[in-house]
Amino acid sequence: MDELLKIPIEYKGEEIEFEAKLILYGYIHRLVVDIEGVEIHFEPDEERQYRAILPDAAIEKNQLPNVELVKKIAEVLNKVS
Repeated sequence: MDELLKIPIEYKGEEIEFEAKLILYGYIHRLVVDIEGVEIHFEPDEERQYRAILPDAAIEKNQLPNVELVKKIAEVLNKVS
């Protein structure tokens, strides 16, 4: 069963909260976060640090998220993991 989580970040002096969907795949997991209409997938790498993955469909449509927001979300995820 997928769970919804809240990810609070500080960006340009404002508190912003993003909703993330936790998806479990056996022994691994992914967090899917909608950033400005683009679904970004975050998953832990070999060093247990979260990396962002842009789905192929978004690349094909040239939908690029705000890189600073992606970095901030990854920072928060890495602090709590």
